[in-house]
Amino acid sequence: MARTRFDRKVIGWALYDWANSAFATTVLAGFFPIFFKEYWASDLAPTDSTFWLGVVNSVASLFMVIGAPVLGALADQSGRIKRFLAAFCLLGVLATASLMWTPAGAWPLAMAVFFLATVGFAGGNLYYDALLPRVAAGDRLERVSALGFGLGYLGGGLLFAVNVAMVRWPAFFGLADGVEAVRWSFITVAAWWLVFSVPLFAWVPRTQRQPHHQASYLAALRAGAGRVGRTIREIRKYPSVMWFLVAYWLYIDGVDTVVRMAADYGLAIGLEAADLMTALLVTQFVGFPAALVFGVIGQRVGPRRGILAGIAVYLVILLWAYRINSAAEFYVLAVAVGLVQGGVQALSRSLFVRLIPPERSGEFFGFYNMMGKFAVILGPLIVGAVAVLTRDSRLSILAVAVLFLAGGGILAAIRLPESAGGRAK
Repeated sequence: MARTRFDRKVIGWALYDWANSAFATTVLAGFFPIFFKEYWASDLAPTDSTFWLGVVNSVASLFMVIGAPVLGALADQSGRIKRFLAAFCLLGVLATASLMWTPAGAWPLAMAVFFLATVGFAGGNLYYDALLPRVAAGDRLERVSALGFGLGYLGGGLLFAVNVAMVRWPAFFGLADGVEAVRWSFITVAAWWLVFSVPLFAWVPRTQRQPHHQASYLAALRAGAGRVGRTIREIRKYPSVMWFLVAYWLYIDGVDTVVRMAADYGLAIGLEAADLMTALLVTQFVGFPAALVFGVIGQRVGPRRGILAGIAVYLVILLWAYRINSAAEFYVLAVAVGLVQGGVQALSRSLFVRLIPPERSGEFFGFYNMMGKFAVILGPLIVGAVAVLTRDSRLSILAVAVLFLAGGGILAAIRLPESAGGRAK
């Protein structure tokens, strides 16, 4: 089992998480929120920049909500999952590199470039997730899924550590100041993403489809759209899938909102940017072993129980975040987030694989990603709206707890089918 779990196709697949997590860490969670507030949108009020940061995240997510199901079905119908993954990967890489040349004060342009980078990141993840049942099956699902997230935390954390060092000691890297260091960090992320994506395309076999499935892109698009329509009509035949997607939509909203708005929240309550970057770095390195441990937990007790445990920890984190006053407390919260973030994501993915027909994984993962991205529409807007309406950033972060409570409650109530020896508990 160990040899199969870590053969070339598994390693190649998991390294894509190592590759694109540099964007999630350095750009999405780390530098973009801080740089947007202090460099591109420095002329806006702090609560207004928080609002616009929420808007751009939400618009990018809305785009994926609309497109993900069709894109997933299109890949299944055409048999070109890796080709679509390559296209979105390249979009994300080029857009991320373009942030280097986005001038100060040009916050609308920064939002537009960030939108393209985020779409490339999210679209690539759709096809990356759809490849999971093609590289692992049965009892290996939880551990292989967790391996991807674990490598993502490690790879993203390693580059983020370098990027943080560039910002704190720019002269050592031959840079003029921290601003130039942040701009060059976008180039390093783009290069990292591109280089470490190569093993997936080299080692993961092409999707095997029957000749009659090989259609032109236009024909595949039409057929894919038709399949989405049928899936929507037939979803009632898969009640466990339907209710899991609702639960996932809610609780993953909380997970992603914490990731995307943590740095902005820290700045709003008066913490220093250097402390926030260090805390995010701590999260990454804690998240690597924690995600692997969650994979073992999911295999032994079932993915649902593992997810519910993670949700409970998140509720404690939010209650504590409402009251924090120091960087030291923020560091402790960063450790707590690192312990559960990757585990909740990895076990959600493996549980979903157990619930869906494997021959329609691209299409169903389109819906999976649609619900996840739809959640990210809601979460940042809730945070931004509560901050603007109440002028209280602490209340805005506490509001996220409602999403964890609702999602966890639905997940706990779902009747899941027995599969793979009852692992879908």
